Amino acid sequence: MNSATGSAAPGNTWLAFTFLTVFSWGVYGILLHKGQVLMADPINGRYKAFLFVGIAYFLTAVLAPLFLLMSKGAAFSGYTGTGMTWSLIAGIAGAVGAFGVLLAFGSKGKPPEVMAIVFGGAPVINALVGLYLDREKINWGSVNPAFYLGIALAVAGGALVTLYKPAAVPAKKPATASAPAKTGPTATRNT
Repeated sequence: MNSATGSAAPGNTWLAFTFLTVFSWGVYGILLHKGQVLMADPINGRYKAFLFVGIAYFLTAVLAPLFLLMSKGAAFSGYTGTGMTWSLIAGIAGAVGAFGVLLAFGSKGKPPEVMAIVFGGAPVINALVGLYLDREKINWGSVNPAFYLGIALAVAGGALVTLYKPAAVPAKKPATASAPAKTGPTATRNT
């Protein structure tokens, strides 16, 4: 068992869970936008959608772990103040981010653009905050230049996907019936 994470998962199990997250967060924006639109309330639809996101968070992030902790006899013991504080801050950051996505949609942002910026920018923020939190432990002289290139590529990737995404095919206009050809004295003019 990995004592730092409390995980008994072997080898590359982490990678499978990572791809689960990539898929889940990858469909998050488009599903959230669909829910907002299907609320059929242009004024409050985003807030109604966010309410159901909160209900889903409650079911997934409160009841499920509570059940797992209770089944292991650890539901109400072993919490530390700093662990609870940082976890609460993380939850608030996640919820604010989800709300920001909805506000972006409500301000005429489209899921492909909004989510490309989010997923291009989020790894950069993650790296920078991680560096800041571990700043005393880092040998800054030995940072591989590829790290900085990776940050630039993440930003460039988000920008390129946003700017050059394929455009939707415009809807075809219904064919209009053409007027019958005019005949008679008004059909032609004498010049």
